[in-house]
Amino acid sequence: MAFGLDAETLTETLQAIREFTSRTLPVERILDLDRDDECPVDTVHQMCGDELGIQLVFVPEEFGGMSGATFDVYRVCETMAGIDLGLATSVFATFLGTDPITVAATPDQQKHWLGRVAEEGLLFAYGATEPEAGSDLGALKTKAVRVEENGQVTGYRITGRKQWISNGGIADAWTILANTEGGPTWFILEKGAEGFSAGKREDKHGIRLSNTAALFLDDVYVPVENLIGAVEGQGLVQAQLVFGYTRVMVAAFGLGAGWSALDRAVDYSTQRKVGGTPLSEKQGYTHKLIVPNAIHLEAARAYIEETSERIDAGDEGNLNTEGAIAKYMATESGNTAAEDAIQALGGYGYTREYMVEKIKRDVRITTIYEGTSEIMEMTIARDRWQQHLKTRGRYYHDAAAELEALASRDPASGAGVAALTAHALAEILELARAGRLTRSQHVLFRLGELIAWAETAGTFAKKAARHGAGQAHAKADARFDADSLRVMARVFARDAALKVATEGIRLLRGATGLDPAQLAGVENSVRLADIEQAQDGLLDDMDTVAAAIYATAPRLTA
Repeated sequence: MAFGLDAETLTETLQAIREFTSRTLPVERILDLDRDDECPVDTVHQMCGDELGIQLVFVPEEFGGMSGATFDVYRVCETMAGIDLGLATSVFATFLGTDPITVAATPDQQKHWLGRVAEEGLLFAYGATEPEAGSDLGALKTKAVRVEENGQVTGYRITGRKQWISNGGIADAWTILANTEGGPTWFILEKGAEGFSAGKREDKHGIRLSNTAALFLDDVYVPVENLIGAVEGQGLVQAQLVFGYTRVMVAAFGLGAGWSALDRAVDYSTQRKVGGTPLSEKQGYTHKLIVPNAIHLEAARAYIEETSERIDAGDEGNLNTEGAIAKYMATESGNTAAEDAIQALGGYGYTREYMVEKIKRDVRITTIYEGTSEIMEMTIARDRWQQHLKTRGRYYHDAAAELEALASRDPASGAGVAALTAHALAEILELARAGRLTRSQHVLFRLGELIAWAETAGTFAKKAARHGAGQAHAKADARFDADSLRVMARVFARDAALKVATEGIRLLRGATGLDPAQLAGVENSVRLADIEQAQDGLLDDMDTVAAAIYATAPRLTA
């Protein structure tokens, strides 16, 4: 899993996905399916069958798959989301559903079930979320009661309800999280089990090409062989083990959908003339609706890629916080890019005849499923707050020192401004500690947002410098060259620095806990004057980014 596909195989796989979907899912069919609220089950089975075999990327080689690395899967998910996010959700749901098997099942269970996914294209669904629990798996109510014969546990009777389950009504098998005497536990449920049923498909705002349904379990018998890992009570731990990975994949969904919408706006602007001049030549259009979104999406991509590489390298820990930052930045950026794409197309963007309206409805879900943006903010803030305390306030100052060293080697990478951002964040966190401000949930959540921006600025600068040194990841997206990435990273670092400093100061002044003496000189401590001065050259850099976007833009159907 650590090495994954070679670059050529990945490129061929992505091209095969594009060619297959261009034949089977032209824009006209996608819009018809969206209107009719219909999941193209036949197409999903074809994609996970002999015709395309996309499922092989997700399955380890020892079970008949291709052992795609996290980096490979991110690229696949981004590509799929750029075609249709509902379809991408239908395909990815199988691999979310098999995650408990991949990380926790016995060798025999893995061989049987993952082997069937590879060979038969078996579709799975992930049955965790419940009506009153949402993303809080600790509030689980579904119960699994032991069935014993002669003092031996032979199976379980499961009763409960699951809600918002992707592939819920079309899957061949489901992984179900239920409470046992030993605690939350994962089980594998096969199609046709007595007492099990799926509700009608949900009438959703978006991703209408995916099937989402409630699951009803009424005393459903599951043999003991289908208890994942053969040990009760490990379900929450097992779920935590994959959050870093799965949230990176949802981040890739936000990235792919955001770029799909933005590229349509770019294409439209080259054809639409106002006053005899294409919109693509008007700063009022490009510098508000195009350039900032492209920069934010590429900044999020940098964080996705760094997190993917760390997962593939076997980095210690499950990288839950890094996955949360990747998801937060990419999905919020994708959602905003799609919103601005509607504005960019004007009245056309607001009609269902054009894909940007559909993409906006679709991408909204990425800020909700696999943990809402608010849960991401909480996850980020709590973890990094602990790091701040453990290091006695040095955590982000030390990160800034690394960025300053990078800036001395590559001044054009934006690392110097990213360092200012990290220093400002460290000072804001320390004042928040002094005033005990994180007792306010609002403050804690807003700090999570600022932390995500600051870390992403540093990561983007590192990526820009790496590309500039000719050390880009062999499988990284190659749309923008090293010089363009440097300029993008500089613009994003300026945005992040100003956001962290000004919004951080507002939080400190707006909260109760700090006296005037503690707040005296806060503008100096966060180096606000230096951050304001770092905005020099911003407009020229935005002009350069605009030129790069339009030089590399694909031609798309509306």
